[in-house]
Amino acid sequence: MTLWPIADVLPHTGDMVLLDRVVEFDAERIVCTRIVRDGDPFVSDDGSLPAWAGIELMAQTIAAWAGCHARSAGEPIRLGFLLGSRQYQCDTDTFPTGSELRIEAMRHFHDEDGMGVFACRIDASGVHAEARLTVFSPPDAATFAASIAQDTPT
Repeated sequence: MTLWPIADVLPHTGDMVLLDRVVEFDAERIVCTRIVRDGDPFVSDDGSLPAWAGIELMAQTIAAWAGCHARSAGEPIRLGFLLGSRQYQCDTDTFPTGSELRIEAMRHFHDEDGMGVFACRIDASGVHAEARLTVFSPPDAATFAASIAQDTPT
């Protein structure tokens, strides 16, 4: 199992890469980490990351899972879309500065057209969050996005 740098498996760039690294991945699951740091995107003036940002950390972990599999197969990284989340529960309002977050995503369903459902969790010292995320990664994201734009009323 090759563990690529996180920027090599995500379609995100620059400050929008919210994960630090891939710790492990396989056919069904992935584990990534992130240390909460002052000055990072979404970190408030008091140095904490709001708990609602956990959804994006989970979504990027799923994107990293897809990216690791694409890289393993010699395919390009595909753009994906977060369609929704169910039952996001977090036992804190914020993730404090210095917290090392362990983000795990476990595939429950994934089809050939790019639709998927993942059970996700975030764990750190004294912190736990979980949710089920529904995602979509179409084979041709540009064509898909253009078709959505055409169907959107102005």
